[in-house]
Amino acid sequence: MIQVLWKGRGGQGAFTAARLLGAAWVLRGGYALAFPSFGPERRGAPMRAFTKLDGKPVVDRSEIITPDFTLDLANPPSDALLLAEQLGLPTVNTVLLGKLAAQLGIEIRYLEQAIEQVMPEKLRERNKYAVKAAAGQGA
Repeated sequence: MIQVLWKGRGGQGAFTAARLLGAAWVLRGGYALAFPSFGPERRGAPMRAFTKLDGKPVVDRSEIITPDFTLDLANPPSDALLLAEQLGLPTVNTVLLGKLAAQLGIEIRYLEQAIEQVMPEKLRERNKYAVKAAAGQGA
């Protein structure tokens, strides 16, 4: 099982990225579970989201203690922040998602399909562009 911890603040899109990763994994034929963990539910409050990916049904619904990958949206790497700024994105969630997907071998078409399913229509195109650019597949 691959376990991903997303750290951020409310409103930065950590849970959205967790859901998109899980949806893309399912679209490619696997099993996934994505869920958030909030303290006070308000914009800006620290929060975590989790994605568990496997080739068989995911039945363990506990928080991830030892993640395989940790993505911190509150303190992103400078290259991810720069790319998000260049693309006019208010947060780095889909940039980090694209980078992780490339490491996991998830094809961009599955991320694009997940974005179509999960994100509001007005946000889809620029986030599809972001995952492609972050994964190194251009636009």
